[in-house]
Amino acid sequence: MMGGDGAQGAWTYLVPLIAIVVIVLHGVRTRVLRIEHMWITPALILLAVVLTFAVQPPPRLPVLVAEAFVLGMGAGMGWWRGRTTEIRIDPATHALTCKASPLGMALIAGVFLLRFSFRDYALEHAGQLRVTPVEIADVFLLFAASLVCTQRLEMWIRARRLVAAATTDA
Repeated sequence: MMGGDGAQGAWTYLVPLIAIVVIVLHGVRTRVLRIEHMWITPALILLAVVLTFAVQPPPRLPVLVAEAFVLGMGAGMGWWRGRTTEIRIDPATHALTCKASPLGMALIAGVFLLRFSFRDYALEHAGQLRVTPVEIADVFLLFAASLVCTQRLEMWIRARRLVAAATTDA
């Protein structure tokens, strides 16, 4: 039985490490940015959040305060990460490309590490913290949704400005 727990514990840390490596490898590449498709991921995330919260009872006041806090924190980090993403436009074709900054990648790696470290602590001490595992998962879900949606919004705003400036100059 001890061997199973050790293997499970190793996977608990290996999966986030693999996720960080995949995110970093994906982020260091320059990608085509299609502003007309940038709404899809945030819409799917918001749909998942709405569906998740629709089947749950309303949160208690302390949890609601924590959720409001992480929404703001996620929005701030998402806006900052979006600002650090390099967006370029080809003057001739007006094609957009983007590439995550090393600082932005470090932010995501740090958030992942903090999330998994805190999640383990929070789940082990849920009774002492007076929260349920579902409430903990909801807080993390709202943080991630806020970060991604705000990042996309900021990038969309900058990309539209670049396209508008390029078409005015042409």
